[in-house]
Amino acid sequence: MMKKIILVLVPMLLLVGCNHNAVEKPSNLIDQETMVNILYDLSILEAIKAQNPYAPQNQNIQPKEYIFKKYKIDSVQFALSNRYYISQIEQYRKMYDEVAQRIETEKKQAEFKAPSANKANNQEAGQVQ
Repeated sequence: MMKKIILVLVPMLLLVGCNHNAVEKPSNLIDQETMVNILYDLSILEAIKAQNPYAPQNQNIQPKEYIFKKYKIDSVQFALSNRYYISQIEQYRKMYDEVAQRIETEKKQAEFKAPSANKANNQEAGQVQ
């Protein structure tokens, strides 16, 4: 998951680093906190779809369409906001660091909960841990 984020982020940063033209702040800029939430949700949805792309429940998942509806934005607003934040390299890096931290926290919580659930299931089945 982190590798995918890095593989997407590095080329963007290189493109922005080579471009010396300032990107104008869009009039309908998505605020930074919401943008972090959007990037987080997109990362999770894309990871779910990538785990088993041929599963029937994943066939109709369109992560971006879901995000646009959830946050009441459109593709143009997202693209312009994302382009603006990408041009702010340090700010964008911090945003992605926050997304990565949230993913890591969720992963640790899931791993912590999983053994407890397995232990309870085994005890119900009459097995001793």
